[in-house]
Amino acid sequence: MSQVVFVFPGQGAQYPGMGRELYEQSLLVRDYFQRGDKALGFPLSKLCFHGPAPELTLTENAQPAILILSCAIAALLEEELGIQPAAVAGLSLGEYSALVVGGMLDFEAAVRLVSRRGRYMQEAVPAGVGGMAAIFGLDSAQVNELCGQVEGIVEAANYNCPGQIVVSGDKQGVSNLVAAAKVAGARRAMTLDVSAPFHCSLLEPAAEKLSQDLAAVEFRSSRMPILSNVDVAPITPHRVRELLAAQVVSPVLWQQCVEKLAAMGVSTLVEAGPGKTLSGLARKTVRDLPVYNVEKPEDLLQFKGVLAC
Repeated sequence: MSQVVFVFPGQGAQYPGMGRELYEQSLLVRDYFQRGDKALGFPLSKLCFHGPAPELTLTENAQPAILILSCAIAALLEEELGIQPAAVAGLSLGEYSALVVGGMLDFEAAVRLVSRRGRYMQEAVPAGVGGMAAIFGLDSAQVNELCGQVEGIVEAANYNCPGQIVVSGDKQGVSNLVAAAKVAGARRAMTLDVSAPFHCSLLEPAAEKLSQDLAAVEFRSSRMPILSNVDVAPITPHRVRELLAAQVVSPVLWQQCVEKLAAMGVSTLVEAGPGKTLSGLARKTVRDLPVYNVEKPEDLLQFKGVLAC
């Protein structure tokens, strides 16, 4: 299993109780949560373990919460199971977890950065103005063509897996796109319950603010390839700030990232963090790639058993 890759979830994976069992059983995980709390200046860990859900779901809380748990699990996989990933990648917010695990970004700096990133994204578009929708059963060319035809601002935001694309924009544009997709033969087209229209041009103000913060952060060379959401190429220190700012307003090429990882010859994909979303998407993208999710102590034990076989 030398060619294992770690992938890290994005916003939406959070839930009250996330990480609590690992925190109680592992000094290493406890250290990550304590360092995260200290970096933020308040006990985010209590929100992770006990909620309330609405407060944990706030973008500026959800993003560092997911990052902290994801990085802690990756450290467990490396230090307790002896796995060094051959490559890493993350969906949207998860790309920051990948940068930490890949050695390019300091953990505490990442925690503070994603909290501000979340706040900027939420502030960029007033509540109720923007929206997102998931389109099932149409390919990327069909969805992109529809985005150019309907009235309003609507753009492809996430290429999740074959036949599953998320769009983002103003409410009218998204609504028009959903109606047009159904006419075009989509298997399903549904609006999503989100707090902002992520990964579209409406978030340009957030990208501009984030650029200023990124300029003050130190980035190092990576210890393994870290795939970019923006262009599916390994991130380099001289381009990382440009790519992270562009990621806020650009579509997430997640399907393409998974395909690239498979093409690199990886033997196993491990989703490190809360939820199983990326595991499901990977199975739909590369059907013969072994995929595992690790978010609880029993997952770690199960994967340890797989390694022993």
